[in-house]
Order: sequence, then C-alpha cells, then structure tokens
Amino acid sequence: MWMDFGFEFVNFYLVPGLVLGCIYALGAVGITLTFGILRFANFAHGELMMTGTYLAWTFGAVVLATTGVVLHPLITAIPAMAGAVVLALLIDRYFYKPFRDAPTIMVVIASFGMMLIVRSAVQVIWGPNQIAFVRGIDKPNAAVREFTQSIDMMLLIPNKHFWIIGGTIVIVLLLHYLLEHTRIGKAMRAVSDSPDLARVTGINVEVVVRATWIVGGMSAVMAGVFLAMDTQTLETTMGFRMLLPMFAAAILGGIGRPFGAVFGGLVIGLAEELVAYPWIGTEPLISPGYKTGVAFAIMVVMLIVRPSGIFKGRTF
Repeated sequence: MWMDFGFEFVNFYLVPGLVLGCIYALGAVGITLTFGILRFANFAHGELMMTGTYLAWTFGAVVLATTGVVLHPLITAIPAMAGAVVLALLIDRYFYKPFRDAPTIMVVIASFGMMLIVRSAVQVIWGPNQIAFVRGIDKPNAAVREFTQSIDMMLLIPNKHFWIIGGTIVIVLLLHYLLEHTRIGKAMRAVSDSPDLARVTGINVEVVVRATWIVGGMSAVMAGVFLAMDTQTLETTMGFRMLLPMFAAAILGGIGRPFGAVFGGLVIGLAEELVAYPWIGTEPLISPGYKTGVAFAIMVVMLIVRPSGIFKGRTF
C-alpha cells in the first residue's frame, strides 16, 4: 500500500532534500547577514563552517580518549561554536576591519585569500585526509517505526535526520526571537537597512558587526556539524563544496533577509534531490552527478529575473 504513496520518493528524495535544505539554510544565514550588514560576499564562510566541524570532532575525540564517553555531535558543537566565533572575530578584527571603507572588491579578494589561509591551516593541523565523524544511528526512530508499522507503511528515516530537521527548526525559531524581540537584533536590522542612519540614531555599528559574526559563526558551525552527521565524514573541502549552494540560497531568498535565506536553502536542497527523481519513466530527470549544477542554475536565473530575491532583499 505504501508504494502507492511514494515510498521511494519520500525516503530517498524528499527527506534527503529537506535535510540538505536545512544544512544550506543554516549556512546561508551567515552569508546573508554578512552581505546585508558588512556589504561584501564572504568567501571564507564555508571554511569557517568546516573549521567549526573539525573543532567539534576534536572535542568529542578528546572526551572519548580521556573518559571513554561518546558525546552526541550536538553537544560537541557547543564548544566548537565558541571556537569558531573567536576565529571569526579575529579574522574580522585583523583582516576585514582595515578594509571597512575600501572598495567592496578589495574585501571580497581579502575573503578569498582568507578562505585559502584557513583551509591550509586546517590541513596542517588535522591533515588533508578524510576523517570519519561520529557515526550516527541509521536505524529509524523506534516511535516512528512503531507508528509506521501500525499503518502498514515503511517510513525509513534515520535518527540523524530527525536531529537535523528538528535542530534547524529550533535554531530558526531562536534566530526569529533574536532579530525580532531583542535590542541587538533590532540594531542588526537597522544597520542592514542603513548603516549611516543607524549610526546617527546612536547604534554602535561595531557592536552590531561583532554580533553579526557571532550569529553567522554559530549558524555555520551547526550547518557543518549537521553535514558531518549526515555524511559521517570530515574533509577540508567540505566548506568550499557547500559555498555555491549557500550563496544560491541567500540570493534566492534575498540578500539581507535571514528568513529568506532559510527558505532559499530549503528550495535549493529540495531542487537538487528532486531533479534526480525519475519523474518520467525509470531514468532520473537529471543524472545525480549533475545535480549540484542546479544550485548554480537557480542562482543565475534569479539574478537575471529578480536580483532582489523572493523576499526583496538588498541589491548592489
């Protein structure tokens, strides 16, 4: 009976698309905040995500070696977020702040150089080889399994996917509260609209900039940890591979619109997975080897048709 409802479609295309979309969404939040407030494309954002994930793995490995306790990746992500935030603030202080008043292209080139520096540093510290992340639980959740058996279905969703989707929902709700109901969140929105006007009204723009790096760094680490939980591997190119889809998500939702970035991430993730589904006949609509090009295609089309994005973000 379940085959009539699309067992293969839900388990192998829809749910993985949602999971991938959640990862893109969290990564795109930091990009869109940086773009909206600091007015430049931060190409080092993917490397910040990657570095935070390595820090989470290291913390878990140290605890396991000293106490024999296996910590959940979401727990190891907490100290990793602190480390990534410190790294982001140091990068801003010593590499980006001197270019605050410089032409945008100079900051973009600086961010590209920082991307290469951070990746090389990670390769020196942890090595260039792939590392196995903490293995997730591949069996379906017991409550879900009992429910699906009772209605004669076969919904096979690993626990890690529940953690990723549920964790993303919680983070987005916290982000909503931060931006809508706190003073720093309102200040961030004001600086995004007009830095000069915000400065005239007494808002400390440098404090807002630091808050932007903190929020962006934390969301980047969670995106990286979720990605490692899903793939169960770590590699130094993981951030670079995620960079284009995250930029596409930010542009699709609208630059400077955090919730637009979340929506754009979900759209990009679902699009990449669903285009590989055999909608006609038995062959995939697009070969899975080419599905990553979907993000680039959506980004280019959106820049041509609606540069401000779906939620009418900032254009430059």
